[in-house]
Amino acid sequence: MNYHNRPPVSPAAFVESAGKGQTPAAGWRYSPNSVTQQRGYLPYSREEEESCFQSRESSDVLVARAAMGYWELEEGKDCVEKTWITTKLGTALGLVGSAYHIAVFKPDSALQAVQRAVGGTVTMASLGAIFGLTTCLSAQVREAPDDPLNYFIGGCTAGAFLGARTHSAMTGTTACLGLGTLAMLTKVGKKEGWKLAGPPEL
Repeated sequence: MNYHNRPPVSPAAFVESAGKGQTPAAGWRYSPNSVTQQRGYLPYSREEEESCFQSRESSDVLVARAAMGYWELEEGKDCVEKTWITTKLGTALGLVGSAYHIAVFKPDSALQAVQRAVGGTVTMASLGAIFGLTTCLSAQVREAPDDPLNYFIGGCTAGAFLGARTHSAMTGTTACLGLGTLAMLTKVGKKEGWKLAGPPEL
């Protein structure tokens, strides 16, 4: 079945069919139709679903391996290696995010799809590189390798770059605080042995 040459389901009809389990999470996306230029919900084709799944699966493996390697390195040392690892993490996340964005918001042309993928992946890779380098250099300069504040500084710097990238002071400020806090809590959790699941240790 050619999913892109059929009239899309209107939002009203889609809401009515939601009770039958036909939701965006179940394989529907909101997209303009390439022929009628109407907007509505279209089901994913099997090829799109398989492509997204394979991309997510391979990227998840890369992220897991890179994260394990990052924590094995001593804080405040091997800055080049740490930066390389965080760059790979950012690249993997950028690829996954770009794949989903392209699948959900269908581009008008192949060139536009490539531009989205490259733009999103390069941005995330840059954020990873800035975070890794700044965190490591902060640990060296402050002579406090295990201080979670280093991670806040790294996350905040990456957020500031995102604000400059989008030409938005509000985005930069929000990203600085958000990414900085998230990175700091990640370091605290790693240091204190926090668990995402399982019984608490008293």
